Amino acid sequence: MAAVEVHQFAQCITCHAWSADRSMIAFCPNNNEVHIYRLSQDKWEKVHVLQKHDQIVCGIDWSARSNKIVTASHDRNSYVWNQEGSEWVPTLVILRLNRAALCVQWSPKENKFAVGSGAKTVCICYYEQDNNWWVSKLIRKRHDSSVTSVAWHPNNILLATTSTDGKCRVFSTFIKGVDTRDSKAGSVSDSKFGEQIVQLDLSFSWAFGVKWSPSGNTLAYVGHNSMIYFVDDVGPSPLAQNVAFRDLPLRDVLFVSEKMVIGVGFDCNPMVFAADERGIWSFIRFLGERKSTLSGSRYSSQFSEAFGKFYGQSKYGASNDGIEPSRSRGGIHENCISCIMSLTESGSSRKTRFSTSGLDGKVVVWDLENQEDLSGYL
Repeated sequence: MAAVEVHQFAQCITCHAWSADRSMIAFCPNNNEVHIYRLSQDKWEKVHVLQKHDQIVCGIDWSARSNKIVTASHDRNSYVWNQEGSEWVPTLVILRLNRAALCVQWSPKENKFAVGSGAKTVCICYYEQDNNWWVSKLIRKRHDSSVTSVAWHPNNILLATTSTDGKCRVFSTFIKGVDTRDSKAGSVSDSKFGEQIVQLDLSFSWAFGVKWSPSGNTLAYVGHNSMIYFVDDVGPSPLAQNVAFRDLPLRDVLFVSEKMVIGVGFDCNPMVFAADERGIWSFIRFLGERKSTLSGSRYSSQFSEAFGKFYGQSKYGASNDGIEPSRSRGGIHENCISCIMSLTESGSSRKTRFSTSGLDGKVVVWDLENQEDLSGYL
Protein backbone atom coordinates (compact mmCIF):
# COMPACT_ATOMS: atom_id res chain seq x y z
CA MET A 1 0.00 0.00 0.00
CA ALA A 2 1.27 3.48 -0.89
CA ALA A 3 0.18 5.15 2.36
CA VAL A 4 3.13 5.94 4.61
CA GLU A 5 1.56 8.16 7.30
CA VAL A 6 -1.93 8.44 8.76
CA HIS A 7 -2.84 11.25 11.15
CA GLN A 8 -6.20 11.71 12.87
CA PHE A 9 -6.21 15.47 13.46
CA ALA A 10 -9.93 16.15 13.90
CA GLN A 11 -13.41 14.72 13.45
CA CYS A 12 -13.72 16.37 10.05
CA ILE A 13 -11.35 18.33 7.80
CA THR A 14 -12.55 20.54 4.97
CA CYS A 15 -9.14 21.45 3.47
CA HIS A 16 -5.44 21.49 4.31
CA ALA A 17 -2.11 22.94 3.16
CA TRP A 18 1.58 22.45 4.00
CA SER A 19 4.44 24.80 4.78
CA ALA A 20 7.35 24.88 2.32
CA ASP A 21 9.55 22.54 4.36
CA ARG A 22 6.58 20.23 5.18
CA SER A 23 7.22 20.62 8.89
CA MET A 24 3.86 22.33 9.52
CA ILE A 25 0.35 21.70 8.31
CA ALA A 26 -2.66 24.03 8.33
CA PHE A 27 -6.20 22.70 8.14
CA CYS A 28 -9.78 23.64 8.91
CA PRO A 29 -11.59 21.25 11.30
CA ASN A 30 -14.94 22.00 9.65
CA ASN A 31 -15.48 25.30 11.44
CA ASN A 32 -14.38 28.94 11.21
CA GLU A 33 -10.84 28.26 12.49
CA VAL A 34 -7.56 27.22 10.93
CA HIS A 35 -5.35 25.01 13.07
CA ILE A 36 -1.60 24.85 12.48
CA TYR A 37 0.38 21.85 13.70
CA ARG A 38 4.15 21.46 13.79
CA LEU A 39 6.10 18.23 13.66
CA SER A 40 8.32 18.09 16.73
CA GLN A 41 10.26 14.95 17.72
CA ASP A 42 8.03 12.70 15.61
CA LYS A 43 4.89 14.17 17.18
CA TRP A 44 2.43 16.72 15.81
CA GLU A 45 1.72 19.60 18.17
CA LYS A 46 -0.84 22.37 17.78
CA VAL A 47 1.06 25.66 17.68
CA HIS A 48 -1.43 28.19 16.27
CA VAL A 49 -5.16 28.71 15.83
CA LEU A 50 -6.10 31.34 13.24
CA GLN A 51 -9.37 32.98 14.25
CA LYS A 52 -10.78 35.70 12.05
CA HIS A 53 -13.47 34.12 9.86
CA ASP A 54 -17.11 33.91 10.95
CA GLN A 55 -18.08 30.80 8.98
CA ILE A 56 -16.52 27.59 7.66
CA VAL A 57 -13.10 27.96 6.04
CA CYS A 58 -13.30 26.09 2.73
CA GLY A 59 -9.99 27.04 1.13
CA ILE A 60 -6.39 27.24 2.38
CA ASP A 61 -3.15 27.72 0.46
CA TRP A 62 0.34 28.17 1.90
CA SER A 63 2.87 29.96 -0.31
CA ALA A 64 6.25 28.25 -0.53
CA ARG A 65 8.42 31.31 -1.20
CA SER A 66 6.88 34.08 0.88
CA ASN A 67 5.50 31.85 3.68
CA LYS A 68 2.06 33.47 3.53
CA ILE A 69 -1.21 31.66 4.17
CA VAL A 70 -4.35 32.66 2.30
CA THR A 71 -7.76 31.51 3.50
CA ALA A 72 -11.25 31.72 2.01
CA SER A 73 -14.52 31.22 3.83
CA HIS A 74 -18.26 31.01 3.45
CA ASP A 75 -18.37 34.39 5.21
CA ARG A 76 -17.44 35.95 1.80
CA ASN A 77 -14.03 37.02 3.07
CA SER A 78 -10.44 36.10 2.42
CA TYR A 79 -7.40 36.83 4.58
CA VAL A 80 -3.68 36.77 3.91
CA TRP A 81 -1.78 35.72 7.03
CA ASN A 82 1.81 36.87 7.61
CA GLN A 83 3.98 35.42 10.33
CA GLU A 84 5.40 38.17 12.51
CA GLY A 85 7.52 36.69 15.25
CA SER A 86 5.48 33.96 16.88
CA GLU A 87 2.11 35.29 15.70
CA TRP A 88 0.17 35.11 12.45
CA VAL A 89 -1.25 38.52 11.54
CA PRO A 90 -4.23 38.66 9.13
CA THR A 91 -4.74 41.17 6.34
CA LEU A 92 -8.24 41.49 4.92
CA VAL A 93 -8.62 41.08 1.17
CA ILE A 94 -11.23 43.25 -0.56
CA LEU A 95 -13.22 40.63 -2.52
CA ARG A 96 -16.53 42.49 -3.05
CA LEU A 97 -18.51 39.23 -2.98
CA ASN A 98 -22.18 38.80 -2.09
CA ARG A 99 -21.93 35.00 -1.85
CA ALA A 100 -19.57 32.53 -0.20
CA ALA A 101 -15.93 32.20 -1.22
CA LEU A 102 -15.41 28.53 -2.09
CA CYS A 103 -11.78 27.97 -3.11
CA VAL A 104 -8.43 29.76 -3.22
CA GLN A 105 -4.99 29.19 -4.72
CA TRP A 106 -1.72 31.14 -5.00
CA SER A 107 -0.30 31.70 -8.47
CA PRO A 108 3.07 30.03 -9.27
CA LYS A 109 4.97 33.31 -8.80
CA GLU A 110 2.92 34.06 -5.66
CA ASN A 111 2.29 37.65 -6.74
CA LYS A 112 -1.47 37.05 -6.88
CA PHE A 113 -4.08 34.47 -5.97
CA ALA A 114 -7.50 33.42 -7.24
CA VAL A 115 -10.71 33.00 -5.24
CA GLY A 116 -13.69 31.13 -6.65
CA SER A 117 -17.11 31.97 -5.25
CA GLY A 118 -20.78 31.18 -5.15
CA ALA A 119 -21.40 34.58 -6.75
CA LYS A 120 -20.51 33.18 -10.22
CA THR A 121 -17.31 35.18 -10.19
CA VAL A 122 -13.57 34.67 -9.75
CA CYS A 123 -11.52 37.21 -7.82
CA ILE A 124 -7.91 37.71 -8.92
CA CYS A 125 -6.21 39.32 -5.94
CA TYR A 126 -2.91 41.18 -5.87
CA TYR A 127 -1.02 43.39 -3.44
CA GLU A 128 -0.99 47.18 -3.77
CA GLN A 129 2.23 48.38 -2.23
CA ASP A 130 1.16 52.03 -2.07
CA ASN A 131 -1.98 51.35 -0.05
CA ASN A 132 -0.60 48.33 1.83
CA TRP A 133 -3.59 46.10 1.12
CA TRP A 134 -4.80 43.29 -1.11
CA VAL A 135 -7.30 44.21 -3.81
CA SER A 136 -9.10 42.12 -6.40
CA LYS A 137 -10.22 42.28 -10.00
CA LEU A 138 -13.30 40.26 -10.80
CA ILE A 139 -13.97 37.98 -13.76
CA ARG A 140 -17.72 38.42 -14.20
CA LYS A 141 -20.53 37.31 -16.50
CA ARG A 142 -18.86 34.11 -17.59
CA HIS A 143 -19.97 31.48 -15.11
CA ASP A 144 -23.61 30.47 -14.82
CA SER A 145 -23.23 29.01 -11.34
CA SER A 146 -20.82 28.64 -8.41
CA VAL A 147 -17.09 28.36 -9.12
CA THR A 148 -15.98 25.18 -7.35
CA SER A 149 -12.25 25.04 -8.14
CA VAL A 150 -9.41 27.10 -9.63
CA ALA A 151 -6.01 26.04 -11.01
CA TRP A 152 -3.12 28.18 -12.20
CA HIS A 153 -1.18 27.39 -15.35
CA PRO A 154 2.62 27.30 -14.86
CA ASN A 155 2.91 30.52 -16.90
CA ASN A 156 1.24 32.45 -14.05
CA ILE A 157 -1.30 34.02 -16.44
CA LEU A 158 -3.83 31.38 -17.46
CA LEU A 159 -6.38 30.23 -14.88
CA ALA A 160 -8.67 27.20 -15.22
CA THR A 161 -11.98 27.10 -13.36
CA THR A 162 -14.75 24.55 -12.84
CA SER A 163 -18.32 25.33 -11.98
CA THR A 164 -21.59 23.70 -11.01
CA ASP A 165 -22.88 24.78 -14.40
CA GLY A 166 -20.92 21.75 -15.69
CA LYS A 167 -18.26 23.68 -17.57
CA CYS A 168 -14.53 24.14 -17.33
CA ARG A 169 -13.15 27.45 -18.52
CA VAL A 170 -9.71 28.95 -19.05
CA PHE A 171 -9.16 32.69 -18.58
CA SER A 172 -6.35 35.17 -18.94
CA THR A 173 -5.50 36.96 -15.69
CA PHE A 174 -2.89 39.34 -17.04
CA ILE A 175 -2.75 42.45 -14.83
CA LYS A 176 -0.72 45.42 -15.96
CA GLY A 177 1.86 46.36 -13.37
CA VAL A 178 1.71 42.93 -11.74
CA ASP A 179 2.53 40.61 -14.64
CA THR A 180 5.18 41.09 -17.30
CA ARG A 181 5.02 40.38 -20.99
CA ASP A 182 6.76 37.08 -21.67
CA SER A 183 7.76 36.00 -25.17
CA LYS A 184 7.73 32.36 -24.05
CA ALA A 185 4.03 32.60 -23.22
CA GLY A 186 3.26 33.56 -26.81
CA SER A 187 -0.07 35.19 -27.51
CA VAL A 188 -1.27 34.40 -23.99
CA SER A 189 0.65 37.33 -22.54
CA ASP A 190 -1.06 39.62 -25.07
CA SER A 191 -4.57 38.71 -23.95
CA LYS A 192 -6.57 41.06 -21.77
CA PHE A 193 -7.62 40.42 -18.20
CA GLY A 194 -10.75 38.27 -17.98
CA GLU A 195 -10.59 37.18 -21.60
CA GLN A 196 -11.95 33.65 -21.98
CA ILE A 197 -9.49 31.43 -23.83
CA VAL A 198 -11.70 28.36 -24.08
CA GLN A 199 -14.90 26.89 -22.62
CA LEU A 200 -15.05 23.11 -22.25
CA ASP A 201 -18.54 21.62 -22.41
CA LEU A 202 -17.56 17.99 -21.84
CA SER A 203 -19.47 17.44 -18.61
CA PHE A 204 -23.25 17.31 -18.25
CA SER A 205 -23.16 17.55 -14.46
CA TRP A 206 -21.44 19.59 -11.78
CA ALA A 207 -17.71 20.00 -12.37
CA PHE A 208 -15.31 20.01 -9.44
CA GLY A 209 -11.52 19.70 -9.12
CA VAL A 210 -9.27 20.91 -11.95
CA LYS A 211 -5.47 20.77 -12.37
CA TRP A 212 -2.80 21.45 -14.99
CA SER A 213 -0.02 19.00 -15.74
CA PRO A 214 3.51 20.08 -14.67
CA SER A 215 4.26 21.30 -18.21
CA GLY A 216 0.87 22.99 -18.59
CA ASN A 217 0.16 21.01 -21.77
CA THR A 218 -2.71 18.95 -20.32
CA LEU A 219 -5.74 19.94 -18.25
CA ALA A 220 -7.73 17.47 -16.15
CA TYR A 221 -11.02 18.01 -14.35
CA VAL A 222 -13.79 15.86 -12.89
CA GLY A 223 -17.55 15.77 -13.09
CA HIS A 224 -20.20 14.62 -10.63
CA ASN A 225 -21.26 12.01 -13.19
CA SER A 226 -18.31 9.72 -12.30
CA MET A 227 -16.19 10.90 -15.20
CA ILE A 228 -12.77 12.50 -15.51
CA TYR A 229 -11.82 14.65 -18.49
CA PHE A 230 -8.42 15.26 -20.07
CA VAL A 231 -7.78 18.09 -22.52
CA ASP A 232 -4.60 18.60 -24.54
CA ASP A 233 -3.64 21.64 -26.62
CA VAL A 234 -5.98 23.93 -24.72
CA GLY A 235 -7.05 26.60 -27.15
CA PRO A 236 -9.20 26.97 -30.27
CA SER A 237 -8.80 23.28 -31.27
CA PRO A 238 -8.25 21.20 -28.13
CA LEU A 239 -8.04 17.41 -28.01
CA ALA A 240 -10.43 15.95 -25.45
CA GLN A 241 -10.73 12.56 -23.80
CA ASN A 242 -12.92 11.24 -21.04
CA VAL A 243 -12.72 8.24 -18.77
CA ALA A 244 -15.96 6.90 -17.32
CA PHE A 245 -15.98 4.69 -14.23
CA ARG A 246 -18.69 2.93 -12.26
CA ASP A 247 -17.55 4.08 -8.84
CA LEU A 248 -18.58 7.17 -6.90
CA PRO A 249 -17.68 10.63 -8.27
CA LEU A 250 -14.38 12.38 -7.70
CA ARG A 251 -13.91 15.72 -5.98
CA ASP A 252 -10.32 16.67 -6.74
CA VAL A 253 -7.36 15.64 -8.90
CA LEU A 254 -3.57 15.94 -8.90
CA PHE A 255 -0.99 15.35 -11.62
CA VAL A 256 1.92 13.34 -10.20
CA SER A 257 3.61 13.32 -13.63
CA GLU A 258 2.75 14.14 -17.23
CA LYS A 259 1.28 10.65 -17.63
CA MET A 260 -0.36 9.99 -14.26
CA VAL A 261 -3.22 11.59 -12.34
CA ILE A 262 -4.57 10.79 -8.89
CA GLY A 263 -8.28 11.36 -8.35
CA VAL A 264 -9.96 11.50 -4.93
CA GLY A 265 -13.57 11.75 -3.90
CA PHE A 266 -16.59 9.96 -2.55
CA ASP A 267 -15.14 6.44 -2.90
CA CYS A 268 -12.76 7.24 0.00
CA ASN A 269 -9.83 5.70 -1.88
CA PRO A 270 -7.51 7.50 -4.33
CA MET A 271 -7.86 6.38 -7.94
CA VAL A 272 -4.94 6.19 -10.36
CA PHE A 273 -5.36 7.23 -14.00
CA ALA A 274 -2.55 7.04 -16.53
CA ALA A 275 -1.83 7.64 -20.22
CA ASP A 276 -0.23 5.00 -22.44
CA GLU A 277 2.36 5.57 -25.16
CA ARG A 278 -0.39 6.74 -27.53
CA GLY A 279 -1.62 9.31 -25.02
CA ILE A 280 -4.86 7.46 -24.25
CA TRP A 281 -5.91 7.85 -20.63
CA SER A 282 -7.48 5.01 -18.63
CA PHE A 283 -8.17 3.91 -15.07
CA ILE A 284 -5.35 1.83 -13.56
CA ARG A 285 -6.35 0.90 -10.03
CA PHE A 286 -7.30 2.10 -6.60
CA LEU A 287 -4.23 3.23 -4.72
CA GLY A 288 -5.17 1.17 -1.68
CA GLU A 289 -4.98 -1.99 -3.79
CA ARG A 290 -1.71 -3.59 -4.81
CA LYS A 291 -3.07 -4.89 -8.09
CA SER A 292 -6.02 -3.95 -10.25
CA THR A 293 -8.88 -6.45 -10.00
CA LEU A 294 -10.87 -4.72 -12.71
CA SER A 295 -10.73 -5.67 -16.34
CA GLY A 296 -10.17 -3.01 -18.95
CA SER A 297 -13.69 -3.51 -20.29
CA ARG A 298 -15.17 -1.99 -17.16
CA TYR A 299 -13.78 1.41 -17.91
CA SER A 300 -13.83 3.32 -21.13
CA SER A 301 -11.78 6.10 -22.60
CA GLN A 302 -13.09 8.16 -25.46
CA PHE A 303 -10.57 10.06 -27.56
CA SER A 304 -11.85 12.69 -29.90
CA GLU A 305 -10.43 15.54 -31.91
CA ALA A 306 -12.59 18.28 -30.54
CA PHE A 307 -12.82 20.99 -33.12
CA GLY A 308 -15.44 22.79 -35.16
CA LYS A 309 -19.05 21.78 -34.61
CA PHE A 310 -18.01 18.40 -33.22
CA TYR A 311 -16.31 19.95 -30.24
CA GLY A 312 -18.21 19.50 -27.02
CA GLN A 313 -20.04 16.38 -28.23
CA SER A 314 -18.17 14.08 -25.87
CA LYS A 315 -19.24 10.46 -26.22
CA TYR A 316 -19.55 8.08 -23.34
CA GLY A 317 -17.79 4.76 -23.71
CA ALA A 318 -19.81 1.58 -23.88
CA SER A 319 -20.91 0.31 -20.51
CA ASN A 320 -21.10 -3.25 -19.27
CA ASP A 321 -24.37 -4.13 -17.62
CA GLY A 322 -22.67 -6.96 -15.79
CA ILE A 323 -20.44 -4.64 -13.82
CA GLU A 324 -20.90 -5.03 -10.11
CA PRO A 325 -21.89 -1.85 -8.26
CA SER A 326 -19.45 0.28 -6.33
CA ARG A 327 -18.19 -1.45 -3.21
CA SER A 328 -16.04 -0.65 -0.23
CA ARG A 329 -12.38 -1.21 -1.05
CA GLY A 330 -10.94 -1.23 2.43
CA GLY A 331 -9.21 2.10 2.06
CA ILE A 332 -7.65 4.13 4.84
CA HIS A 333 -10.11 7.01 4.61
CA GLU A 334 -13.56 6.33 6.01
CA ASN A 335 -15.37 9.24 4.42
CA CYS A 336 -15.21 11.44 1.33
CA ILE A 337 -11.73 12.70 0.42
CA SER A 338 -12.17 16.39 -0.32
CA CYS A 339 -8.60 17.64 -0.74
CA ILE A 340 -5.33 16.42 -2.26
CA MET A 341 -2.03 18.32 -2.03
CA SER A 342 1.42 17.69 -3.46
CA LEU A 343 4.31 17.14 -1.06
CA THR A 344 6.98 17.49 -3.72
CA GLU A 345 8.88 20.72 -4.22
CA SER A 346 7.32 23.07 -6.75
CA GLY A 347 8.85 22.92 -10.20
CA SER A 348 9.46 19.18 -10.08
CA SER A 349 7.95 17.19 -12.96
CA ARG A 350 7.44 14.18 -10.66
CA LYS A 351 5.28 14.51 -7.58
CA THR A 352 5.51 11.07 -6.04
CA ARG A 353 4.54 12.21 -2.53
CA PHE A 354 1.17 13.80 -1.78
CA SER A 355 -1.38 14.04 1.01
CA THR A 356 -5.15 13.67 1.19
CA SER A 357 -7.64 14.89 3.77
CA GLY A 358 -11.29 14.09 4.14
CA LEU A 359 -14.49 14.36 6.09
CA ASP A 360 -13.24 11.62 8.42
CA GLY A 361 -10.71 14.06 9.90
CA LYS A 362 -7.67 12.16 8.64
CA VAL A 363 -4.63 13.41 6.77
CA VAL A 364 -2.89 10.60 4.88
CA VAL A 365 0.54 10.90 3.28
CA TRP A 366 1.10 8.73 0.19
CA ASP A 367 4.30 7.78 -1.63
CA LEU A 368 4.35 6.24 -5.12
CA GLU A 369 8.11 5.76 -5.29
CA ASN A 370 8.02 2.02 -4.51
CA GLN A 371 4.93 1.17 -6.52
CA GLU A 372 6.47 -1.06 -9.17
CA ASP A 373 3.37 -1.36 -11.35
CA LEU A 374 3.13 2.45 -11.53
CA SER A 375 6.81 3.26 -12.05
CA GLY A 376 6.43 3.31 -15.83
CA TYR A 377 4.11 6.31 -15.64
CA LEU A 378 6.19 8.45 -13.27
